Amino acid sequence: MSKDHKALMDLAVSEARKTMNLNYGGPFGALVVNQNNEVIAIASNTVLKDHDPTAHAEINAIRKATKALNTHDLSGCTLYTTAYPCPMCLGAIIWSNIKKVYYGCVESDADEIGFRDDFIYKFIENKRSDLNILDLEEKERETCLTLFKEYQEKEKELY
Repeated sequence: MSKDHKALMDLAVSEARKTMNLNYGGPFGALVVNQNNEVIAIASNTVLKDHDPTAHAEINAIRKATKALNTHDLSGCTLYTTAYPCPMCLGAIIWSNIKKVYYGCVESDADEIGFRDDFIYKFIENKRSDLNILDLEEKERETCLTLFKEYQEKEKELY
């Protein structure tokens, strides 16, 4: 059954509200639809329930959709989410080949209720220079490059 934007976002909000009230995670819900706006997967944030910092609504919805469709490639699908995706979720959306995202709340809305996406964006903008957040240091590149060269020589499928 095809649904309009409001109906689809209402589904994401409803899923988020349900699990938020169960204390599974924050007020975040997401769903993936196909080209016909048919819901493939719906999920919410389950960080607290799963004790998994990657269990964001968008990640959970992408995982469910890839399982339902038996593919890692969600080309042609669209994602609806209750908030602008964090950097991790943006990465997952891009890696899954989703090209269209509809979001409800903006970054400052999440910031106002205590979520810290903004500091990650600032960390990325500062080119990884804030050692108080994370210290990234290159080591043994040549050793690791041999693995990358082996992979390249095998002409494996890129994703």
